[in-house]
Amino acid sequence: MNALILHPHAQPLPVKPRFATGQIVATPGVLAAVSEAHQLHCLARHLAGDWGCCCDDDKATNDEAVAAGDRILSAYPIDPAQPCKGFGDNTLWIITEADRSVTTFLLPDEY
Repeated sequence: MNALILHPHAQPLPVKPRFATGQIVATPGVLAAVSEAHQLHCLARHLAGDWGCCCDDDKATNDEAVAAGDRILSAYPIDPAQPCKGFGDNTLWIITEADRSVTTFLLPDEY
């Protein structure tokens, strides 16, 4: 993965977070491909426990990870008007590390 760039967000999110984010960072690919407004929208969903385009097993794993303090991964379409399989093209991942020290926005090919 390329060097991470601090992701600034000045506006409070409209949700009560289910877990801490730690430092929020984004890869260069995300900064080039995804608007800040869409990143914030997806972050609000991630923090609310809406895991996006993940399969049911991954959603259940994320629900368990919130309680157990494990890593959480959400997947959202970059362009909501296009299909998103949770991986590959048109996919934005948000990963919150198990220790809740950092939440990273990245594209699957940057993993």
